[in-house]
Amino acid sequence: MAETQQVDESSEKPGGATGDRRQAARAERKTAKLAKEIGAFAKAHGGAEGQIAYIGQKGARIVLVGEDGGWGDLVAPTYEIAERAVEKSGITRHEAFDGEFAAKVKTGPYEWTRMAGIQLGGPSNG
Repeated sequence: MAETQQVDESSEKPGGATGDRRQAARAERKTAKLAKEIGAFAKAHGGAEGQIAYIGQKGARIVLVGEDGGWGDLVAPTYEIAERAVEKSGITRHEAFDGEFAAKVKTGPYEWTRMAGIQLGGPSNG
């Protein structure tokens, strides 16, 4: 006769209780890391504001604009993690990247040649 063993499947499947706890802990670590990076950006640029954009399966993009006009972005694995990171960092969040918020961005020669240089007769990016 074959021996059988009862197994608590909830602790072995990725969607089980242990998997949920691990996933929550991973999400919290990612949130904390992003919040720290946002804070470092804000400190380096005299303060910052941000906007979150959903980018599909890749997650969400956090666009940051510093008080000095410098800008950058970070990608979070989910929109929820991006929201929590921005909230935790304490920066002002905008719902859209337009108006006065967008006008704060300062671009330089690098951005012009990378984004529109070819169309404007600038150096090619190839």
